[in-house]
Amino acid sequence: MPIAQFTARKSLEAIAASGESHGKGLSKTLGPWSLTGLGIGCIIGAGIFVLTGKAAASYAGPAISLSFILSGVACAFVGLCYAELAAMIPASGSAYTYAYATVGEIFAWIIGWDLILEYGMGAATVAVGWSGYFSSLLGGFGIHIPPEWADATGQMVKLADGTTVSAICNLPAVLIVLILTSLLMFGTRESTAVNNIMVAFKLFVVGVVIVVGAFYVDKAHWQPFIPANTGTFGSFGYSGILRGASVVFFAYIGFDAVSTAAQEAKQPQRDMPIGILGSLIICTILYVLMSLVMTGMVPYQQLGVADPVAVAIDATGIGWLSVLVKFAALAGLTTVIFVLLFGQARILFSIAQDRLLPAFFSEVHPRFRTPFASQALIGVVVALIAATFPIGLLGEMVSIGTLFAFLLVCVAVLHLRRSAPGTKRPFRTPGVPWVPLSGIGFSLLLMLGLPLGTWVRLVVWLVAGLVIYFGYGHRHSLVPEPHT
Repeated sequence: MPIAQFTARKSLEAIAASGESHGKGLSKTLGPWSLTGLGIGCIIGAGIFVLTGKAAASYAGPAISLSFILSGVACAFVGLCYAELAAMIPASGSAYTYAYATVGEIFAWIIGWDLILEYGMGAATVAVGWSGYFSSLLGGFGIHIPPEWADATGQMVKLADGTTVSAICNLPAVLIVLILTSLLMFGTRESTAVNNIMVAFKLFVVGVVIVVGAFYVDKAHWQPFIPANTGTFGSFGYSGILRGASVVFFAYIGFDAVSTAAQEAKQPQRDMPIGILGSLIICTILYVLMSLVMTGMVPYQQLGVADPVAVAIDATGIGWLSVLVKFAALAGLTTVIFVLLFGQARILFSIAQDRLLPAFFSEVHPRFRTPFASQALIGVVVALIAATFPIGLLGEMVSIGTLFAFLLVCVAVLHLRRSAPGTKRPFRTPGVPWVPLSGIGFSLLLMLGLPLGTWVRLVVWLVAGLVIYFGYGHRHSLVPEPHT
């Protein structure tokens, strides 16, 4: 097979027209508010309601707010690059599509395969977290889910009589994935309307927690603001801030998810930059304020639990607010699962359009105008993963994939400014080349902050993807004419 096939690239015009021929494209129903809501729906969730506490307790202490600022700055550089590419290339597929337009087919496949891991494992991770909050909320009303039906398969759980048994599966996690999958199968407009309602509710609750919590802050809990390093890289100190930023980066994949919806945006050249940058700015501010309030309300060592916001609120003694927080956490985690399932189907849709995966994944339902069958398959697979794997193992497999995708997007902007300088750019990334180079530098820095095991798992996944590519993808690829 000639090397030209593996490095062949699509023209920007071909990508922009992808999926629209013969009236079979995805329905254009999303405006700037829905896209911003989509991003906020994915960003405000696991980050605030789960990861903030664990990262504070294990890595950064009260300085977790600095970790969020570091991640937010990195995302700002990358987000500006995403906005330029999303406006230039208004097609589904996110970084996969951008890679195909710049560095060629095999690199596009690698990043697309990486995004499949990121979105699938991300959805499963958050579904397991959702199950924990759901079980806790029901427990507050005297309803108890049998422990063997609320944990990963094979995990040892304790029953009410003190005996331990092996868990069967995490049933609540399965049910929430299947319910959201059904919503996504039957229409983007309807499902995003539900998402927008939940986003508004959780933003209201987050605002209430920040305002009320501010009156219960004890500044003594911020001393020292940066705990001394324990002698191990990533365990507090400045390296702990870096490790914390690397871990909570999982929470920032929401604006990447916005870019997967470009083909369903009403005016992508205008709406995509608004959705990407708007959701990023709003969420970074909320993350920083929330982390400051939480670490000020209780000692950071107490936040290393599955429901850290509830722990902080319980310290106030305001019972109604604790219940409200749990409802908001469920809404927040629900919207994250929703957006990740949505984004993964759109990535598979784009890859299958290029025939690197079977055409099944790019089929659109004639009535609902959604990737009906592939969305159903994704839902079943993610539900099975959420049912059988513990949250710790799942969560470790997400951040590095996100950072890898972000790095390539910044490279793509630099490459297109050289190779296609005359192409119309409705939104232009300012400060080129320094902004893309900063995005590359920050992505690499945060990747280096992750444990070695995370890198090993990424390599194993990518090797499996290359086997599929050479065994199927390149044999069926709709190879475009190489650029001259």
